[in-house]
Amino acid sequence: MINVRNYSKKVAEILGISERTVRSIFAEHNSATEFASPKKPGPKLSVIDKLDEFTFAAIRRTVHQFFHRNEPPTIEKVLQVVNDDPGLPNLSFFTLRQVLKHLNFKYASRKRQSSLIDRADIILWRKRYLVKIKQYRREGRPIYYQDETWINEGHTVNKVWQDPKVLSSRQAFLEGLTTGLKAPSGKGRRLIISHIGSEEGFVENGLLLFESKKNTQDYHKEMNAQHFEEWLTGILPRLKPNSVLVLDNAPYHSRKLESGPVKKWNKGQIIQWLHERNVPCDMSMIKTELWALVETQPKVNKKAVDELAAAHNVTILRLPPYHCELNPIELVWAQVKGHVAKKNKSFKMAEVKTLFNEGLELVTPERWRACINHVIKVEDEMCKLDHLIDDVVEPFIINTGEDELSGSEIEE
Repeated sequence: MINVRNYSKKVAEILGISERTVRSIFAEHNSATEFASPKKPGPKLSVIDKLDEFTFAAIRRTVHQFFHRNEPPTIEKVLQVVNDDPGLPNLSFFTLRQVLKHLNFKYASRKRQSSLIDRADIILWRKRYLVKIKQYRREGRPIYYQDETWINEGHTVNKVWQDPKVLSSRQAFLEGLTTGLKAPSGKGRRLIISHIGSEEGFVENGLLLFESKKNTQDYHKEMNAQHFEEWLTGILPRLKPNSVLVLDNAPYHSRKLESGPVKKWNKGQIIQWLHERNVPCDMSMIKTELWALVETQPKVNKKAVDELAAAHNVTILRLPPYHCELNPIELVWAQVKGHVAKKNKSFKMAEVKTLFNEGLELVTPERWRACINHVIKVEDEMCKLDHLIDDVVEPFIINTGEDELSGSEIEE
């Protein structure tokens, strides 16, 4: 049996404290009935993690509004517009710069001035998308639009009528009044939703709705490729033949059938990968030659969703990154969420589900067509925008993000 006194004396000598202090610590330890291990702090969210897709798209549109006015945007100008918008968070100069880098904006020279501009590959992506979508419409092909969204238990309207003369609950009780509408205690639990529709309305039985199980600010992290592909497999037979399905670039929309080599692979790794597929190659070949052989492999870069759709005679068309205004279902979601916000009284999940389904019923084919017609006008504006950009900037492009920005946070 351990002699506690001798043990305490030895510990005190090692730590350089009194023996009495050591015995007090032992006594506290023995009297405790439960010990809580210190909680490990979660990973610190970056500035990008703290913003949602709506905010990213709104900031990108803000930049493009300058181009529509043929006015070169700068970070200072964009920052003023963003921070003046009550629907967007207040950002610092450095935070906005980081966001613009995330959105793939570059600085382009214009003689002695410089202005923000979409990166060349984003401009090309947008151009190709606009050409294809217009071609499909001319061909008379049915076009469906898909998107995910979310809604919280506490979803309600931002502004309500209030009586500023009622200063306390006691006063309200004595005068037979109230203190106003009940407010939610917080955002509450979250519903994740996916649906698909066209000018004929929502696809019948196409709704995917489930309750979030994760405490995350990004609803995209609630979905995965397996669940999305299982849902899509049940949807595709309900689409018209030779139709087009518009998707965004969420990772679960773009799972590759086979992952090929990545740029950080060395020659030996690429050659081994090719040999496993019986492709003749050797160390005498340069990387460019090896990459050309990789591209010849039939499954490399092919996406599982595209193959699923092709089996049902459906073509997948992907939106350019952060161009949600080209998807009419975003306008539809706004209408449905607006219905929930106006009717939500209990801030309970059961009522939110009921109200959401009611909101879906209110979105008629006529409303869908109105949203699609609005998007067609936006497409026409974007076609003009590309020509404006050509007139604004010279071909010399400079990357804005060569220096790493750290420690910038969203300002409250």
